[in-house]
Amino acid sequence: MRIFISAGEASGDLHAAALTREILSLAPDAEVFGMGGDALRSAGGEVIFDYKDNSVMGFVEVLRKLPDLFRLRDAFRQVMVERKPDIFVTVDYPDFNMRVAKVAKQLGIPVFSFIPPSAWAWRRGRAKMVARVACIYPFAYEVYKEAGAPVEFVGNPLVDIVKPTMSQLEAQKAVGKRPGHPLILLLPGSRQGELRGVLPVMLEALPLIKKDQPDADFILQKAPNVDRRELEAALDTSKIPVRIVEGHPYDTMGACDAALATSGTVVLEAALMDLPSVICYKASPISMAIAKALVKVKYAGLPNLLAGREILPELIQEKMTPENMARHVLRFLDPAEGAKVHQDLREAIYKLGAPGAVKRTAALILETAKEKK
Repeated sequence: MRIFISAGEASGDLHAAALTREILSLAPDAEVFGMGGDALRSAGGEVIFDYKDNSVMGFVEVLRKLPDLFRLRDAFRQVMVERKPDIFVTVDYPDFNMRVAKVAKQLGIPVFSFIPPSAWAWRRGRAKMVARVACIYPFAYEVYKEAGAPVEFVGNPLVDIVKPTMSQLEAQKAVGKRPGHPLILLLPGSRQGELRGVLPVMLEALPLIKKDQPDADFILQKAPNVDRRELEAALDTSKIPVRIVEGHPYDTMGACDAALATSGTVVLEAALMDLPSVICYKASPISMAIAKALVKVKYAGLPNLLAGREILPELIQEKMTPENMARHVLRFLDPAEGAKVHQDLREAIYKLGAPGAVKRTAALILETAKEKK
């Protein structure tokens, strides 16, 4: 069984790795290869294309890299022709993966989409573009079902993935949390645009938080593909000390009291660790104008989409100010306000479904591939 898998960023690499482990446990003789990173490689997959060399997000950013993406698509086609996979599995990264999915279909290779394109948010016509869909959000399942796509809600893999490896006391000791001192976690993201657009504003919010909570401490979780020296240079401009921590991201989340986070999967990961986040995002004016014209959902944060209301504050573009960041972090630290937010997060997370999403998806992938053979 030959399985071509494609994940184009850090979070997709983790999901692709989890899928690969389950596939190989169900079919030890299977070959899994394609685009991913260190996680996919460690899970037993063959990394032909490293996502770190190819990851790009945002409307304008994608346009700028179109020539590179076309060359990458052609290289994918060459691998498909040479290795004749039984199935092509896309993991998120929709703008590129959907282009390559068309190539796979032209070659007669079944396409399976895990964490499919966000047709529930925009460009709903994409719901018919894939052969088989495993949805990880209930609201996405409804849109794909309405479009007539062969879809199943498998649950969310993060329910299995986001687990502490230490006790809370051990985690607090590992990150240097002082008893009685609130610990605020900065999650600025892993892309250059995020670090340059969001992190400086986060740092400006810290003195405002410190003014109200003088005992507060601050740490920053370094993403695996971010240069530590670049982070250190950015933190040198901060008026308040911020320590960089690496590894054990979920233990770190469990040890903290509140977070400032760039919008993305990390917000949902934090919610699964019962850590409330202030959701921050800033993009180029052109990208945001296009997004506003196309996006059909009310909220950017996944916990808010699950809840059907804004349980975590969303500071997008002009709302992303140091004052707003500080105000919401302080609200999380208030005992009464904080208790309400924690309850809201637990109710939202419950909608992600039961554990076992990755195992169910791996079985569906093998079933689809066997049908082709």
